[in-house]
Parts: sequence; structure tokens; C-alpha cells
Amino acid sequence: MNWFQTLLARVWPVVQSTRFGAGFVLGGLFMWMVATGTVRAHEFTAGSIVMVHPYAAPSLGTTGAVYFRSIRNRSEGADRLVSASSPVAARVGLHTMNMDGNVMREVQAIELPARSETKMGHAQTSGYHLMLEGLKAPLKNGDRFDLTLRFEKTGERTVQIWVQTPRGKAAHPH
Repeated sequence: MNWFQTLLARVWPVVQSTRFGAGFVLGGLFMWMVATGTVRAHEFTAGSIVMVHPYAAPSLGTTGAVYFRSIRNRSEGADRLVSASSPVAARVGLHTMNMDGNVMREVQAIELPARSETKMGHAQTSGYHLMLEGLKAPLKNGDRFDLTLRFEKTGERTVQIWVQTPRGKAAHPH
């Protein structure tokens, strides 16, 4: 039993006996969790690098894409994302969102200037994404997998990627 289930088991009899009801008490509990930082966005850190909400879109075949809401460099010095790997794909390429003919161009590294935020969302008209090539199985909504990122100065960090259908503009057909 996790901490939330334990808390709920102890609080529920009290909640049922109050005139305010469960919604009021659970709403207050949620607000307390937000205020104290117990509820956090899906993000990972490596030194001064913050990777905000990494996710992959469901795939149709043997290629897929990984996006981030953003990657923030809170350092006074620049860094670069130089490579990535994952057990779900034979190769992970770093790609710009800018079209070169009818394909998105691969880059050697993604620059992360000092004190900056680099957008990497699926709906960006410019920016970057990571291309999963040679997927061992198509990515489906709800899947989770590890992705190891290698930064020039910060080093390696493995993050968990959540597969979800992107909101807003349609996902790129990877």
C-alpha cells in the first residue's frame, strides 16, 4: 500500500462523516499536495539540465519520435545534447523540425545555450525532436520506455518516456 492509499484509508471514515463530503476534503488534499510540491510535472534533471515532459507519439511502423515540452539549461554555460539511445529502437537520431525536401534533417547535436529553454514539442514549426529508428515494436498509447540522453558537459541521464497521443495539432506521421 503506497502513502496515498494509507492516508486515504485513515481519512475516508472522517470524510464520510463530515457534512462537506468527499469532494471538498479530497480537493483540499490535492491543493495541499500542489502547494507543498508533492505533485510534480513529469520532468527529469541532470545537473543544470531540466527535461520537461518527455513523451513519444504512437507509431505506425518501425520509426517513431520523442518530444519534450522543453529542455531547459539553467547553467551559466552552454551544453549540447550529442546523442541518445533506447532499448526499444536500433538507433535514435537527433532531428530538426525544419524540412529538407520531404524529410526532417538530422543534426549532429542540439545546442542548449546558457540560461535557455529549447522547445521540442510535436506542434513546433521549428526546433527539434528525437527520431526512433528500427523500432522493435510499434509504440502504443500507454507504453513506457527508457531513453538515455548524452550531454556534452552534463553527461548521461536516463529518462522514462510516456507514449501518448499529442494534444493540439496532429502528430507527425512517424
